[in-house]
Amino acid sequence: MPEPTPDGRTGRVSAGCVFWTKAVERTFSTVAADHGNCSVGSLTHGFATLDEVAGRADVAALLESGWVTMAMIPGIPVVVDRPDFVTYGPLAQTPVDPDVVLIRINGRQLMVLADALPGLRIEGKPQCHIVAVAKQQGEVAVSVGCTLSRARTAMPSAEMTCAIPAGRLEDLVDRIQATATTDATVASYAAQDARRFVGA
Repeated sequence: MPEPTPDGRTGRVSAGCVFWTKAVERTFSTVAADHGNCSVGSLTHGFATLDEVAGRADVAALLESGWVTMAMIPGIPVVVDRPDFVTYGPLAQTPVDPDVVLIRINGRQLMVLADALPGLRIEGKPQCHIVAVAKQQGEVAVSVGCTLSRARTAMPSAEMTCAIPAGRLEDLVDRIQATATTDATVASYAAQDARRFVGA
């Protein structure tokens, strides 16, 4: 870990969402200290309370920039019970039953997902709070991303993140497959219809 900042922040990575990108490759577990550099992620993942992070420099920077306001902060979903650890890893290889499944999606995939799940919850900043939405509220949630996370993870501009309660995964896959089949039928019709305009 790097040397702590004057307010005591340090961690294994710059923010907890960086672990999401590493979990594509291997399975590992983290504890609160590993997430400690990002006060927002520590809050949303249940590793710290608002009182514990309120005076930190990164929170002050976000407030001073206007990126968030004090009025917004109490409304940010958080994991309620402080975890002893969080295990990340590829779904097919996980040694434990997951609480939340994270996937990266693009605009077309969001279209299919939204059709498959009417009322899909689409969120903004901070991106990491969709973990709490899925874990605590049992809802599938998509985040369009946040500039804080995109800067720290180099997340491509065309990608978004979806958090799925693990207990809803099988049903959601069935819904997506049905929607994708319907979309393929409509796309075939539209492509054939569009040929009338070629060379017109």
